[in-house]
Amino acid sequence: MGKDYYDILNLTRSAQEDDIQRSYRVLSLKYHPDNNQSRDARDRFKNISEAYDILSNQKRRAIFDQFGEEGLKNGVPTAEPGGFTGAYSFHGDPQRTFREFFGSDNPFNELFTDGESTTSSGAGAKFGGIMGRARPRQDPPVEKELWLSLDEVYRGCTKKLKISRRVLNEDGHTSSVRDKILSIIVKPGWKEGTRVLFPKEGDQESNNVPADIVFVVKDKPHSHFKRSGCDLHYTAQVTLVQALTGCIIEIGTLDDRVISVPINEIVRPGIQKVVVGEGMPQSGDPETRGNLVLHFEIVFPTTLTPQQKQTIKATLG
Repeated sequence: MGKDYYDILNLTRSAQEDDIQRSYRVLSLKYHPDNNQSRDARDRFKNISEAYDILSNQKRRAIFDQFGEEGLKNGVPTAEPGGFTGAYSFHGDPQRTFREFFGSDNPFNELFTDGESTTSSGAGAKFGGIMGRARPRQDPPVEKELWLSLDEVYRGCTKKLKISRRVLNEDGHTSSVRDKILSIIVKPGWKEGTRVLFPKEGDQESNNVPADIVFVVKDKPHSHFKRSGCDLHYTAQVTLVQALTGCIIEIGTLDDRVISVPINEIVRPGIQKVVVGEGMPQSGDPETRGNLVLHFEIVFPTTLTPQQKQTIKATLG
């Protein structure tokens, strides 16, 4: 199981940018090797720095939220045709992260307690008072739902979406609303919840960095199939006679084929039939597919003649 960078920083997944900075400030000071001589302080300091390097970056955080450490470090599909994100690798220098955050190589250089400056030899010389440098503010990501049919996800497709956003005029202060078309290359097998990031495509303001726009994949309801992971689930109606004596179920697939599934066993309540390799393609490996899982709904006759009842009793005992 991969690292949980939220857990390393004592955060929940709903943490905001300020929460991430605050947690890194407290934990990096607590486990800084110059301030903590415990055996595991150096490793924890490095993990804390790596966690901050990921969660403070909107793009890395979005990839980690959806695909975990493995997807972050191996790369995942992007909206560009045939594109993948570059594999992330922590630079390995926690002091560099610390220096960039606090603006100093030496954490003892500049310390503040209750808003008053003191030296490292004074009573206020505590790590806990160091404040990070102000960073340019970026608006929170704007999330939009991207509804896709199972047919679109099965085959892959291109979606063109129009967004309206405020764009700064030449004077750098006033703005006007303009439309823009964003293209998303949907890869076969994308799962519900897949996030597609468009950096800094939000409203422009003179004092803020534009927000990222994130499209989150949602499954449109299908008339026959339901998706669970890479598996497709299908409910077939069979008569009582078919349930007892067997039948062949014909199913139209998402790629316009018709497959025939023989049912030779007695269909009991709750029974399932699995057709291997007839499910959804796996994201990142479309040649590998999940399974088609058949469920059954037995349709009972509404009436039986006395003779039919006798025949059933004689047959079934």
